Amino acid sequence: MSELTLESLDRDGALTEALAGVAGDSRASFLRKTVIGGGALLAALAAPRGAEARTNDTAILNYALALEYLQASFYDEALRLRALRGKLRQQARVVGAHERAHVSALQGVLGGDAIKRPFFNFRGTTEDQDAFRKTAVAFEDLGTAAYKDQAPLIESRGVLAAAIAIHSVEARHAAWIRRLAGIVPAAHAFDEPLSKPKTIALVASTRFVAKTRASSAPLFTG
Repeated sequence: MSELTLESLDRDGALTEALAGVAGDSRASFLRKTVIGGGALLAALAAPRGAEARTNDTAILNYALALEYLQASFYDEALRLRALRGKLRQQARVVGAHERAHVSALQGVLGGDAIKRPFFNFRGTTEDQDAFRKTAVAFEDLGTAAYKDQAPLIESRGVLAAAIAIHSVEARHAAWIRRLAGIVPAAHAFDEPLSKPKTIALVASTRFVAKTRASSAPLFTG
């Protein structure tokens, strides 16, 4: 796939359609069975939302889920290929588990409204330490800035609390991988958000999102 669009991230149309949010009881039931760490986050995600907030917040949560799919699949593939060593492997193991937890939590909140996981082809970046490190820096900076952009648009206080809880973890991820890459973890006193169009354009430039599952090595691309 040469270009990433809303349609390629949103294969079943959840980002572009005004879908009703799942009922609070179903979200709470799921989250009670899901261990993702952090009681405050669980409570915030399970909090019922008003009908007017559901449509907007569902789109935002699906946008976040698309980015979490990207990150989780990237870390999982690198670990499965055993391409990483030492501190970089430790970072990938810890952060990969966090990203999978974010995916599970967002899927639980969205229920049937959750977008499907896209196919990915990471084009060798999961097979080489240096390529992985550079890509991980870009992904974590991107995710942090994207969450920052969407937070003011969230209408439900419960969903906002959950998004901020994830955002702070993404910021820690960014600082960690920047340190391992020899980059100043926090170069500025203030960070700018990154809009959805710019985020999508940056992901498009990687050509990591594919139309179908990769048919050639590496076999682990999701």
